[in-house]
Order: sequence, then structure tokens, then C-alpha cells
Amino acid sequence: MKLSVQHIANIVDGTLSGTPTGLVSEILIDSRSKCTPENTIFFALTGPHHNGHQYIGQLHQKGIRCFVVDQQFDVASMEATFIQVQNTLYALQDLASHYRTQFKGTLIGITGSNGKTVVKEWATQILSQIHSVIRSPKSYNSQVGVPLSLFLLEDTFEYALIEAGISKPDEMVRLQRIIQPDIGIITNIGEPHQENFEDLPHKLDEKLTLFKHCDTVIYCKDHALIHQVIQSDHLNDQKKFFHWSTSQEADLTIKRIKKGKSVTIMDGIFHGSIHQMEIPFTDQASIENALHVWLLMLILEIPLDTIRTGLKSLGPIAMRMELKQGINQCTIINDIYNSDLASLEIALDFMNQLPGQQKNTLILSDILQSGRTQNDLYNNVAQLIDTYGITRFIGIGEALFQLAEKFGGEKKLYRSTEDFVTHFHRNQFRNEKILLKGARQFEFEKISTLLEHQVHETVLEINLNALIHNLNIFRSRLKPETRIMVMVKAFSYGSGSFEIANTLQHQGVDMLAVAYTDEGVSLREDGITVPIMVMSPDPASLVHMTTYMLEPEIYSFRLMDAVTSHLEQHHIRDYPVHIKLDTGMNRLGFKCHEVDAMIEKINGRKELRIQSVFTHLVASDDPANDEFTHNQIVLFEEVKEKLQRRLSDHAPLYHVLNSAGIIRFPEAQFDMVRLGIGLHGYSNAADLPLIHVSTFKSTVVQVKEAHRGETVGYGIDSQLHETKTIAIIPVGYADGLNRKLGNNTGMVFIHGERMPIIGSVCMDMCMVDVTGRNVKEGDRVEIFGPHIPAGELAQLLNTIPYEILTGISRRVKRIYVQE
Repeated sequence: MKLSVQHIANIVDGTLSGTPTGLVSEILIDSRSKCTPENTIFFALTGPHHNGHQYIGQLHQKGIRCFVVDQQFDVASMEATFIQVQNTLYALQDLASHYRTQFKGTLIGITGSNGKTVVKEWATQILSQIHSVIRSPKSYNSQVGVPLSLFLLEDTFEYALIEAGISKPDEMVRLQRIIQPDIGIITNIGEPHQENFEDLPHKLDEKLTLFKHCDTVIYCKDHALIHQVIQSDHLNDQKKFFHWSTSQEADLTIKRIKKGKSVTIMDGIFHGSIHQMEIPFTDQASIENALHVWLLMLILEIPLDTIRTGLKSLGPIAMRMELKQGINQCTIINDIYNSDLASLEIALDFMNQLPGQQKNTLILSDILQSGRTQNDLYNNVAQLIDTYGITRFIGIGEALFQLAEKFGGEKKLYRSTEDFVTHFHRNQFRNEKILLKGARQFEFEKISTLLEHQVHETVLEINLNALIHNLNIFRSRLKPETRIMVMVKAFSYGSGSFEIANTLQHQGVDMLAVAYTDEGVSLREDGITVPIMVMSPDPASLVHMTTYMLEPEIYSFRLMDAVTSHLEQHHIRDYPVHIKLDTGMNRLGFKCHEVDAMIEKINGRKELRIQSVFTHLVASDDPANDEFTHNQIVLFEEVKEKLQRRLSDHAPLYHVLNSAGIIRFPEAQFDMVRLGIGLHGYSNAADLPLIHVSTFKSTVVQVKEAHRGETVGYGIDSQLHETKTIAIIPVGYADGLNRKLGNNTGMVFIHGERMPIIGSVCMDMCMVDVTGRNVKEGDRVEIFGPHIPAGELAQLLNTIPYEILTGISRRVKRIYVQE
């Protein structure tokens, strides 16, 4: 894209003012992202919890001179161009709509409740064998993501696959206007995001709006509601409708589906001819997704041999980047299985925003089927490497090897993955961030295995998108001015301190809280700069406290004297501290009758600045104790009024509410709230649409028969009364699987079913009864997660989710995933 600022103003119906600039070729919506300032236009998007206008000054200092705004701005205050519009999001969409009209290829729009991204990626895998194809990155399917996807369209591409998702009524109307698909696919209709729609027919009507003006629509005839609505509402349209079915006559009629151990063979009839296809998956969702792709390829008249080869070689879709701990204090960003310019830039931006190691290494494979000449393609790659400050570049593939001269700085080129593996030495990588981006055929999982710190089949997967979702759910319950402190103590409830803290810092939380000083020191050394409160500071750690700018909670006169003495001794003034009040928990904190004496000690001391005053609610999640909670709040309010009258030179923030309190006592928000377990997806509020952040996973390592009369595991109390099939899972009580879950108390989730743990849980493994199920070695196992919530395990063990989450051993590898 290269447009003049005046042309952009005309397209978005904006008013141009300020100093004119040249041509624009880059769109920026996130002030933290890298760009080429002189070629960039910034759209200052606004939302419930963000306002891009507040970053214009920072961006101007970085060299950006062109801004699209929908709020009044003093254009005379800086040398720049401003385009004033009614709504910056709509302006972004209008520009994308204009850009879409310039695309001469075939655009395929995909929507549905599930499977959109998989269908898009699989269709791309097959189409790109013989055509140049562009598709929306990852799951960029929102009101903002779709426009960003459309800006990738270029004349060199013959096909574009664009994903569209909605969560509220009327959203698809705008997406339809900017996508304008030639061919449409609806994968299915189901419950996700149902809360904002009247019913499934209402949501289906909204989704079908995407196909208002397209020529061809593809769907599954077996989805009765979709078929009914399309037949009744769109029968007179000038569209061509194509459907497939496994149970009735259709354009693609599936006569037989035969599942093997790891493949599915499908026989289908299209235009009177029968064809057989094979896919390397056996689950129902993959079969449906593959059938959508098969029918699309037939409609596009892709040669049968190409379809057959493509379906047979379909690979798993890595829709999320994984963040892992690597060898020698490295951080691994695993974004393998796909490699294109758009996803490369997204991954580089993600790496750029991670604090910590100063050295950034990119390991990249050849980029295949890009639709560009190799010279143009790798010039762009070299430019991205330079823009994002990559310290070391490692290229793998024949094309990169031949074009090594295009890349400056520290570099190493290999002809193949095997060549890299042969020459690999652990000591080559130390204290650096390493991004892996590889096309699937380069098998970068071999490189990932070499670089990972822990290679263990039992992992704790932390979904950072779910974490951000939960944060925004709680934000939506707060007044705009209410600040948020987030608890990251106890290894962030087992999820990992730095990775969670970094995500929260990126999301703009106001403060973090840890239990002990060393937790805060570790976060500071990893690059976390947001204010950090230490809840249980040890007087012996005060040197580290002030060295790393950690803010102590003061809960007693002894601690106050120790902190004041240390600050005085080191000539430190105006140091932020937090005062804890005890209004009923009888844990740490000043009793209310001690407040007068506390005020006397504080007043006149220049060493201290009271940053906040707070208390902790005893039973905010229990309606039976609401009277007690209200009394705590009233008592805190009384102390607050006294402090406001008598504390000279201090204007602290006041906070009371924890996760449950945010939901149940919104009137007591004061200046700040403290978010803890709710961030991880656990709440007693049934109507709160939280997502569980952590999934504890493992793998079946052996399957065997255990005969009647034999025992399972330690002891002889688990004697079998009949022959059973046993799966051994490499997770035990040393990993965090409570020993009390053995002997048919607990269960795991495999292949869509719960299966009981039998025998005693061992230190490093457990045994599961899989009798009569098609369970094999290598199958994935969920110990807790979306199908077995940690809260359910807590009930079985007569405890709370906190104990389950924090009990996961440090020896279990944490994997952080983010779309």
C-alpha cells in the first residue's frame, strides 16, 4: 500500500490539518509495535480500556508524523498531519474496504462458530501448491483484525482467504462491507459467544450476512439449521450454493468414512464420480474441516491429484505462539508450522515486546508459496530483521542459503534442518530470546526439542489469551478511573511469574503484588518495570527492596520502624509504601485502634510516602457472610476518612476488593482493586464468562493388559476383579497430582471421555483404566483444564482451587500460548 495522506483523508471522509507528509505505506494501531516512522500512519483507536490518543506524543517523538484521530487535538502543538474523523475504527475499516476493492484475485470469506482458522489454514496449504495465496494471519477475524488482514492483499496473489468472527449483533454488517467475499464458507453454528444473541437462529442470521453479495456459498447440509435458513431466506438470491453431507444426497455426498489408527479414509461422490481421499486425522472436527476444504477445492477446479496429495499431507495448525523456557537462560518463542511475511512480522513484534534478554535471535526457514519473487521476498525479510533489531539471524533452506548476502550483521545459513542439527552446540545459545519460524516441511520441532530447557511429556499450558480475556471481564465491571493491582505471588498461582507479569504489564495494569522480596527482585531482573508491592517484606531484605524499587507493605510498628530506619540511614526520602489495616481477618495489619498512633509515626517523616492503604475481606465470596463484609467495608471507610483528615502531605490510594469483591461489592471500588484467582478463571459467580487459563497435560506412555487377580501400583488393595486395559501416564504426586486422587477418586480426560485413575498415584506416574476405549501410546491426556476444572478436583479433595494451581511442581514445564 502506498497512498498520499490527502487520498487517505478522502477515503475515510476525514478533515486534513497540520503539516503535509509524503506517501504512507504502513498502518499502525499499537504504539508498542515497530514501524518505519516516515512511512507510517497511526490510527488512534479507542475502547473501554484503551485510548490511542494518549500515545500520540510518544509516537511523534519516535518520528511518526501522520495520525488519524476522532478526539479534539491541538494540531498546532506539533509538526504533524492529522486526519480528523468521526470514528477511528470505522475510518480504519473504510480504508481497508477501499484497499479490498483494488484486489483482482478471488477472495474467500470464512465464518462459523468453530473451525474457521483450521479451514483457512488447510485450504491455504493445498491451494498454495499451485497458486499464490494470502490469508489472514492467525485468527485475525475481529473488527480490527479483518482490516489489518486486508491491508496484506497485493496483486501478486491469486487467492485470499479471510476469516470473520463476531461476538455481538451488527458486527458482521461492517465486516461484510469491507471483506466483500466472492466465495463464502460457513463451517457450523454453535454455542461460542452465544451470550449476546437471542438464540442460534439469530446468531446464524448475523453470520450469514457475510455472504450477502458473494457468488458462491459452501456449507454442510447435515447442519439442519444452516440448511433450513439458507433454503428459506436465500433461495431467490443469484448465488450458487454447494453443500456436503454424510447422511443424505448433496453436491459432495460422503458414502463412507473409515477411521484407522491415525488416518481417516473418505469416499465421496461429486458430479457423478466417486473419489477417495485420506486425511491424517481421526477426530470428528478434523473430518468436518477437511470436508469443507475438499468441497472448496472441487469448486475451484483444483486437480484431483493435487487435492488428494494435499489432504493426505495436512498438518496440525499451530494457531498460537508458544513461549517456553530454553537452555542456558534462553526464552523460546515457538511459532513453527507456518512461515509467511505477515505471521513473521507478528511474531517479531511479540518478541520485541518481551523484556528480559537483550539478544534477539531469529531462526527462519525458507518462505514457501509467497506469491513474490525471491529477490523481493527476502529483501522484505531483511528489512524486517533490521526494523526489529534482530541480533543474530539463522536461515535454514536452499533459498536463504543462496541469498545470504542480503542479510547483514551476525548470521549463519544452513541448507537444511538436518544441517543445523548436525552442527548444533548448546553453548551457541545463551541468555537470549529465540524465535522459531519455519514452514512445516522443515520440521522445526527438531530444533525446538534441542533448545528447550525441559523435554517432558507432562506440561502445564497457560493460555495468555484467556488471561487477557479474564482481565478485560473484570475491567468491564470497574469504573474507568479505578486502578488494578494484580497478584502474581506464589509463582502467579502456579502459572509462572515473569510470563504472567509481562503480559499484565503489556496490558497496562497499574501495579503487581508479590509475597516476598525475592519474587519482586526476580521480576525486576527479568525486565518488569510496573510498580510492585511486596506483601510480606522481611526487614533483612530492605537493601534489595530499595535497590530494585519494590514497595513494601507495612503492617506493624516494628516493620514501620525498620523501614524508616533503613531509609533514613541511606538518605532516601519520599519512598512509596503501603499500609495494611486489619478490619477483621486477624492476619497481618494494623488494628483500627492503632491507627491514631500509626498516624503520629507517619506524620513528619519525610522518608515515607504512603502510596496506598488497604484491607483484606474475609468472606467476600460467601453471601451468608455479607453482613460481616459490609461491616469491614464500613470500618475501612471510617478509617479512610480519619486518614484523609489527619495524614499530612499524603494522598494515598485506597483499596479493599479482591476478585470476588469486584463482582459482589462494586460500590466499594474506592481507588483500586486487587485481582487474584479470578484472573485465572475461577469465580463463584455463575454468570461470569471467565476462561480457565491453565491446562495440566500429559501423554500416554504405555498401554497394557492387567488381568483379574493382579494389582495396580503400590500395595495390594487394588486387586482387580476383572481384566482391564491400563494406560500409564507420566504424572505423579511430585508433579502436583494429589495422591488422594488415586483408587477411582480422580479421573483424567482422553479422547472426549473421563477415565478413572486406578491404583495409588505414584511419585512420577499414575495408572488409568481405559478398558474398552481406543486409547494408544502417545495420546494426549488432560489432568485438569477445560474438561476437568481444577475447581472440581478441589471439591474432590475438600480444598480450594488455589491449592490445586499452586501445587504444580516447578519441574513441570510451563508452556505459554498466545494467538
